[in-house]
Amino acid sequence: MLYMLLSLNTIAGTMAQELKELTLEDVIPGGSTYRFTENLYNLQWWGENCIHSEYDVVYHIDPRTGEQSVLFSSEDKEILDEKARQEGIQLTGLSQVRFPWAGLPRMLLTGRKDNDKVYLVYDFEKQELIAPLTCDAHAGDMDYHAASHQLAYTVDNNLYISLEGQTVRITDEPEGIVCGQAVHRHEFGIRKGTFWSPQGDRLAFYRMDESMVTKYPLVDTRGRIAEERPVRYPMAGMNSHTVSIGIYDLSAETTVYLQTGDPTDRYFTNITWSPDGKDLYLIEVNRDQNHAQLCRYDAKTGALQAVLLEESHPKYVEPQHPIVFLPWNEKQFIYQSQRDGFNHLYLYDTTGKLIHQLTSGNWLVREMIGFLPKRKEVVILSTEHSPLQSNAFAVSTASGKRRPIGNAEGKHRVLLSGSGELMTDEYTTPDIPRNIDIVSTTTGRSQATRILTAGNPFEGFRLPNLETGTLTAADGVTELYYRLVKPADFDPTHKYPVIIYVYGGPHAQMIGNGFQYDVRGWDLYMANQGYIVFTLDNRGSENRGLEFENCTFRRLGIEEGKDQVKGVEFLSGLPYIDENRIGVHGWSFGGHMTTALMLRYPKLFKAGVAGGPVIDWKYYEIMYGERYMDHPDDNPEGYEQCNLNNLAGNLEGKLMLVHDDQDDVCVPQHTFSFLTACIEARTYPDLFIYPNHGHNVRGRDRVHLYEKITRYFKENL
Repeated sequence: MLYMLLSLNTIAGTMAQELKELTLEDVIPGGSTYRFTENLYNLQWWGENCIHSEYDVVYHIDPRTGEQSVLFSSEDKEILDEKARQEGIQLTGLSQVRFPWAGLPRMLLTGRKDNDKVYLVYDFEKQELIAPLTCDAHAGDMDYHAASHQLAYTVDNNLYISLEGQTVRITDEPEGIVCGQAVHRHEFGIRKGTFWSPQGDRLAFYRMDESMVTKYPLVDTRGRIAEERPVRYPMAGMNSHTVSIGIYDLSAETTVYLQTGDPTDRYFTNITWSPDGKDLYLIEVNRDQNHAQLCRYDAKTGALQAVLLEESHPKYVEPQHPIVFLPWNEKQFIYQSQRDGFNHLYLYDTTGKLIHQLTSGNWLVREMIGFLPKRKEVVILSTEHSPLQSNAFAVSTASGKRRPIGNAEGKHRVLLSGSGELMTDEYTTPDIPRNIDIVSTTTGRSQATRILTAGNPFEGFRLPNLETGTLTAADGVTELYYRLVKPADFDPTHKYPVIIYVYGGPHAQMIGNGFQYDVRGWDLYMANQGYIVFTLDNRGSENRGLEFENCTFRRLGIEEGKDQVKGVEFLSGLPYIDENRIGVHGWSFGGHMTTALMLRYPKLFKAGVAGGPVIDWKYYEIMYGERYMDHPDDNPEGYEQCNLNNLAGNLEGKLMLVHDDQDDVCVPQHTFSFLTACIEARTYPDLFIYPNHGHNVRGRDRVHLYEKITRYFKENL
């Protein structure tokens, strides 16, 4: 068994009698005294110049020494503000300024003119404003193309482009048809709905017809008369929206649509332009989500040119990443796939021929960062050192040979300079809140320059101790990672109640080798309130490979629950655990897990708080739900087994459900259906509703949420 111990009080380095007590205001985002780790905000590369900005000043960082100097001063900003005012523009500050033009003394700024939003370029050597672009005050989905100085955006459900001196409306669609926005419920890695060609002469965009999708009635209660704010929500087994892809040609002022054929029950994902802007690539997935095709279309005519490769799996395929062309070879690209059980990189040519697999092993590529053109390498973050980490490597596209370009510790985020010869390396470890270095991608750590050593945000506070380790899953084979949080004044002769914090679903990992093993602030707070807080990453969660994740296929929550019970068995074997006082809490998938554990194992759990829970997978959306549960017609037994309404009569402990009335992810019907089932079964859960919040509680109200949760456990555990 792997076993690690972190004494946070040692890190604090302050005598116990002088330590302050944590409050919820200290540990919950939105709290008035929320403790956060120091950072270099808006850190970016301007060619080979490393810079970061604050509200009224921009700093240059010397890559050799780490010394900071002022690139753009507050006095310079006063001049800029005055020039903007003369144009009727009020700037939003320098906190989000961008420097997309290497070698040019220009920066991209945002502001407002009257009620319009404005993007503008400022030449800070000539002190000149250049060609402001305006768009509607209600514009969203902003997509700026630096090379052509053009801005795509949406207003309501239609798409526009702001050019120098004019605005072009690209679509004119009625309600129920949405253009230029992310589609397929943001699944398959989709985060946006517009895609500029490299030259900026064409704009590809999603057009989503959801007029056939049932409207789900959410209600806004803020006015004297409540208003219905319906959303189009395609539930598993029901009609899905249909998607097409348009390409607007700016010179011809015409739009063509890809000739995909009937789009019914098909998902078009991971769009990429060819480097010459003549072709558009995408990955198509069928509704069963067990077959994917990489397709190439002619950008001028919309005609399908070729299906370059196909991929199938008896459970599901899940493309998450668009192809990426090699900057030194426009005929070759990198494709990511889990075909060998872990997400790895494959090099193809544009005929669809596999050149070779670039990475392999029982670890996965977490992210592809960019390229080192001179060395013909690709930079990745991977779990090669540990499933709990993300470390940087450079991979030869010719041989697949890897070399580390960051250290082997913790979790890293890296950003390459314009040439790729330098990178910022931001990392955190269990006892390092945040370090940021500038690293040579040629020599690696041997020439690292430290530009930030963040202090411990909890310096001076009395903090609990953290332990991490492994235990064996319910399958008797698989190793699972756990985290245990003990009170600062832990007494091994005392019997402590336990709160299990759980998520448990796909695309999430609760335990990592980041600062304090990625513990949540509320866990620290509750430990010092006299609880042991335990978290286990069960099978079905992220960063352990395809088999680890898809063993839950068609039975969501069941195998995961068995693993969580193994965690309870582990806890029960510890002499300081009061096994008669075990509680559980989670949100979303974790809300499903919390409710399921309370109902399937009523003798194990005394109290629980389920936030935004999925109760019946038939009420969840198609793309996610059918991927992991299959179509309800094809898996009726699984849907019945996983429907927690059928288990409502098993409730013995104290369970509080928390739901947001504007939740368009796990719609409130989940909670209401469970309350109905409990009424019929004569069981008695508690309920708390947060008005005017979406899927989770944000801002100041989040402190209230966790005060409510804390009180519930104190009263019932």
